[in-house]
Order: sequence, then C-alpha cells, then structure tokens
Amino acid sequence: MGRGGQPKDRENGPERKCIATGEVQPKTGLVRFVVSPDGQIVPDVAEKLPGRGIWVSATPEALTKAAQKGLFARSAKQAVTVPDGLVEQVEKMMARRVVDLISLCRKGGHAVSGYEKVKDWLSKDEAEVLIQASDGSERGKSKLSTPYGGSFIGWLTADELGQAFGRQTTIHAALHAGGLAQRVVEEAARLKGLRVSDDGNGHRKGK
Repeated sequence: MGRGGQPKDRENGPERKCIATGEVQPKTGLVRFVVSPDGQIVPDVAEKLPGRGIWVSATPEALTKAAQKGLFARSAKQAVTVPDGLVEQVEKMMARRVVDLISLCRKGGHAVSGYEKVKDWLSKDEAEVLIQASDGSERGKSKLSTPYGGSFIGWLTADELGQAFGRQTTIHAALHAGGLAQRVVEEAARLKGLRVSDDGNGHRKGK
C-alpha cells in the first residue's frame, strides 16, 4: 500500500524511504544526497553521483528537519557537514534542471513559447504539457487551459522560463508528448514540493 492507504502505483517506479518522514514513496518525490570524500552532504538531483544514496522528501520541512536534526549523519553512519542554506541550494539546482530539460525540448522542436503559439498547439491537440510563469498575469493565463489528460506546470518564474527559450522572460509555453516531456513533468513535480504550499494555494517564499 502506498501513502494514504492507497495501492502503490507501479508506474511511479522504484521507491525509497525518506530519512526525515520515514515514509516510503516513489523516487520522483524525493531528492538524493551523497556524502563526498571529505564528509560533505551533496545534493544529487541528477541521481548520478557515486556512493550510497540518502533520500529526503522534496519539501522544505523534510529537508530542514534532516539538516537540523542530524539525520544525514545518522543515515550515513558518520560525521558529515551539511551546507548552510540547503533548501535554497536544492531548489536552485532543481529549477536549473527543469529549465535545462525544457531547453532541450525546445532545441528538439518539442516545445513552443508565446501566447499565440501555445494557443495554436492547444487548439490542435498538439500540446501535452502547459507551462505558465508563476508571476505572469492571472488574467492572461486563465485564457489557456491544461490539455485534456495532460499536465500543468505553474511554478517557474518568467525569468526561469525565459532562460529555457533564450529570452529575457516567457509567460506561456507548451511541450509535445514524448521525448523529454515526461522527465520535465517529473522533475517539475519535485520542484513543486519546494515552491507550492501543501494546499496548493500560493507559492512559498512569495513565488
């Protein structure tokens, strides 16, 4: 059984246990950390660094608890150094990863930006993912709807989304199905855990 007594969804892939909450959940909701040779705790958002992984839920509360309660050292079974501002560091790294993935989609012809292009893709059922900047006009954003059966990402800033498209700012974007779209959705879900409040209303830290 998964969280809330619901059956586990096998499509979510491998599961890991969060050292802060004690919950076992799909890796897509967790952040991996490793211990460097000099005893530093290092975020491994790409999950490629060597060493035994230490997993923490992608929320400010879980990360803060792990850092302040000595849970990294307990899990690693050794003395470790946790960097200051760990939550902000992880958030920045995850945002960069999402932006880079969207950029790769754009370069492969699987992403568009701009209200009219996004609207066109939505009208032709060519869009699988709708992305809108968190600090964009609510009135403007309300004119576009998430594709039926698709996904919505709304917690990147206009500056961050602009970086993915080589512009100063971007408010509206869309991704085709296939390619890297699913990876973008999964990585963005981790970032959401750090930026969007649990009830879904509003963004943490004014984002």
